[in-house]
Amino acid sequence: MTRTRTAVRGLAVAAAIAVALAVPLPATAVAQTAPAPAVVTATTSAEATASRLALPRPTGPFAVGRDSLHLVDKSRKDPWVPTAKARELMLSLYYPARAAGGRTAPYTSTKEAELLLKASEVDASPAAWSATRTFARAGAKPVGGRFPLVVLSPGFTAPRSTLTHLAEDLASRGYVVATVDHAYESTGAAFPGGRILTCAACEQTQEPESGKVIAEVRAKDLSFVLDRLVGRQAAWRHSGLIDARRIGMGGHSIGGAATVAVMNTDRRVRAGMNMDGGIQVMPDGLGKRPFLLLGTQQTAQPEDPYTWGSAWPRFEGWKRWLTVAGSGHFTFTDVPVLFDQLGVDDPSATISGPRAERITRAYIAAYFDRHLRGTPQPLLDGPTPAHPEVGFHRP
Repeated sequence: MTRTRTAVRGLAVAAAIAVALAVPLPATAVAQTAPAPAVVTATTSAEATASRLALPRPTGPFAVGRDSLHLVDKSRKDPWVPTAKARELMLSLYYPARAAGGRTAPYTSTKEAELLLKASEVDASPAAWSATRTFARAGAKPVGGRFPLVVLSPGFTAPRSTLTHLAEDLASRGYVVATVDHAYESTGAAFPGGRILTCAACEQTQEPESGKVIAEVRAKDLSFVLDRLVGRQAAWRHSGLIDARRIGMGGHSIGGAATVAVMNTDRRVRAGMNMDGGIQVMPDGLGKRPFLLLGTQQTAQPEDPYTWGSAWPRFEGWKRWLTVAGSGHFTFTDVPVLFDQLGVDDPSATISGPRAERITRAYIAAYFDRHLRGTPQPLLDGPTPAHPEVGFHRP
């Protein structure tokens, strides 16, 4: 079927919601102090339904299993909805599994898809979005052995589902991967009891300092996740798969900022990475632990205290600052992969969905292979003809 591609109106997706996601805006962008929708148009819902959306196939040797886990931290009230009493998190856990048939795990619920598309002003079918083909199989039997753990936190207002293609690929390569929904911080996340928790935090985070608050909240969330995945308090039935000596963490946007914050206080995290997120909490306590910055070419803004340029000298261990030519804020998530299939163009991101996916998977996997497995990775040593879009920024 031939599609007519449509363009993003006004500001690009990345610029339109950059402040809400704690990412520095380029000087030419319109300043905002509150979350704003991504203004886009797409092909009709009928077209989207007629051709099923699909994530790219994982590249590793293992099949992928997936579990869901609901965590409740009764030691903390929810910072956005105090009447909720306890802080809640929802996790998707991806792991190396034995090859088996059966149905693949759902991408997301129709209601979550509806809320995400509405907030983004994308004219597409929620049913089609939620039915996106994945490769993980719910409840699949895990392979034997112990594997490194990578915890991924999404951008502000973005659900954990937007990190699915990366999570599936890492699991296929021999990692356990946890993606996290932080209660009341996304357009909509499904929690037990038929509850869909929407973005209460969006109404309370309009000050410039709010990014730091969110990052610090998430740092506590992510340390709690580690408490419940490893050690005596382990709550996941397959926690025995995790090698607690090899834990990595990262995220998109504010999820990347939160990774810096948690590494300041939690020594269990051996390696961190940030996909196009402003650094709201400066590195102070990482020591010689490694850190990867992977983002757009707009992150080099030395006059902004939240940019990578300000933080770079404070990363004292192995570090890389990689920029991807033609990328936008969402390049490192599922969004460009699915928008390409819907016929949506973002003028701020000229790179295609397939190229975005391949670059993200290649460099993130190489980074964790190097620092959690000790495997040499020439890909991280300098530019390569295989990925000409990737530049090595050396402030």
